[in-house]
Amino acid sequence: MLTTDTDILTAAQGWREAGRGVALATVIETWGSAPRPVGSHLAIDQEGNFLGSVSGGCVEGAVITEAMEVIEDGRPRVLEFGVADETAWRVGLSCGGRIRVLVERVA
Repeated sequence: MLTTDTDILTAAQGWREAGRGVALATVIETWGSAPRPVGSHLAIDQEGNFLGSVSGGCVEGAVITEAMEVIEDGRPRVLEFGVADETAWRVGLSCGGRIRVLVERVA
């Protein structure tokens, strides 16, 4: 079953209300072939639990890693993955696309 944006945002809010540190990753730009559209979300808590998707594959792992740092230091980040990046194959965007993802702490 696919998780809706409402489910993801509700889960993030619930985690935060339970006292957990939470970050929200949002696809803010795509170019070419991208697995998820602009506006897609991935919620991550301080324990590494997550819900949603911003890309799939190893990109999600890289976003989760950055999200843990965002939870810790509170500084938002914009991450970019794509064919111009030598890590494109490594993180799973060998299909010729590019994505930009905003990761921010949920207050």
